[in-house]
Amino acid sequence: MKGTEKIIAHIQADAQAQCDAILAKAQETCGAIRADWAQKAADAYGEAIRAGVKTCADEGDSAARLGRMEAKKTLLALKQEMIAKSFALAEQKLLALGDEDYVALLAKLAASSAVTGEEEIVLNAADRERVGEAVVKAANEKLGENGRLTLSPSVGDFEGGLILRRGNIEVNCTIALLVELCRGEMSAAIAGVLFD
Repeated sequence: MKGTEKIIAHIQADAQAQCDAILAKAQETCGAIRADWAQKAADAYGEAIRAGVKTCADEGDSAARLGRMEAKKTLLALKQEMIAKSFALAEQKLLALGDEDYVALLAKLAASSAVTGEEEIVLNAADRERVGEAVVKAANEKLGENGRLTLSPSVGDFEGGLILRRGNIEVNCTIALLVELCRGEMSAAIAGVLFD
């Protein structure tokens, strides 16, 4: 039995050596796999960090651009509001002119807009009562011998200014329209005065 025990011991020793060799090879392979995956994980982590930093920077830039655009929109809206108020104030100042200046303005509008000199002048009810005859007289004086403008018996539904009427043809010379027509030409100049 001694020889059998030696054979068994020898087989066990060989088996143990083979087992140890397989285990060592497996540990070596596992170590290589672990190192490879650790490197891949580190690379993926680094890439994720870089992508995150880039995304944050892009989102920050985008938010900054949006903020600048919103600020510009707000400033533009404020400028437009101030310009609109300037034109509204100009209209109110024209409507509040004293009788002499208002008559002169309306007479100039009527005379410069008359085609035949025989049109009728339509005013709003308040202006018709206050300055109607004076406007007709001053406009006819400006037209000279061609001045045969008359005061219309009808009144217009507008705040100030006048409408020249000849038959079905009307020329709108209301203050509101005149100020609106000036808006396109003068907005840039007013913006320059207000904001420079």
